[in-house]
Amino acid sequence: MKTGMNLLLWTDHVTEAQDRVLESIKEIGFDAVEVPIFNTEDLAAYERLGGRLKSLGLSATAVTVMGSTDINPISADAKSRDAAVAYLDRVLECGQHFGCEILCGPIHSTIGHFSGTGPTEEEFKRGVDTMQKVAEKAQARGIRIAVEYLNRFENYFLTTGKQAEALVRAVDHPSFRMMYDSFHAHIEEKDQAAAIRSAAEETIHVHVSENDRGTPGTGQVAWGSFFEGLEQSNYDGYLTIEAFGQALPALAAATRVWRPLFSDAEGLCREGLAFIKKSIA
Repeated sequence: MKTGMNLLLWTDHVTEAQDRVLESIKEIGFDAVEVPIFNTEDLAAYERLGGRLKSLGLSATAVTVMGSTDINPISADAKSRDAAVAYLDRVLECGQHFGCEILCGPIHSTIGHFSGTGPTEEEFKRGVDTMQKVAEKAQARGIRIAVEYLNRFENYFLTTGKQAEALVRAVDHPSFRMMYDSFHAHIEEKDQAAAIRSAAEETIHVHVSENDRGTPGTGQVAWGSFFEGLEQSNYDGYLTIEAFGQALPALAAATRVWRPLFSDAEGLCREGLAFIKKSIA
């Protein structure tokens, strides 16, 4: 398995200001970085990032979210669904510029938006149709999609591995798969190992995230069950640490980080990577 570090710990748009961070991530021993793509206009920054990653020998995945109901893949409004496809195609274009292998995230619906009920059959059908279009865009750009289910407090459309599996199977496209995030699973799954095993064929990406979004291995996630499930599933993709801090006030507010969760970012990276390597040894 390869290891990655999500750059949302430092920024929501990677520029030359994060060059030292990239160097540190490489020096600590990670194989890859996960790049947030929220800005879809600054292609020059992504092109420059690609050169920087190549020079450091770091590979890349990416993450994005659907931040508005104007770009909602399951909306009853066709304009919103079409806008979602267009947005995700721009995200994929950005990813091409820095050699992105996998685009992950809750791209299935608008994050933080709720209908007041659970997902409907019509929403599922619309989601399948929209994701099939996105999968075609991804395939054309040489990138795979890893759709992410979230906990019930952040969305209502996909909240369990079983639901994500069902979406992947219905979309039925080689460029559309799912990911597993230990933070969301800690809230929603009864048994991490069983959930991982169930979705083994569909899972191409994994987030290693503690229950408080701090340093992996320091909280309440059932890590023994988590790593057991990965081993039993013969998972061989990225294990990417996703943690959040207070470096950016807007991002801290969006991720509900109201207090310090770790002493410093470099320490989190070192301790988190050591924890992963010890757990899979």
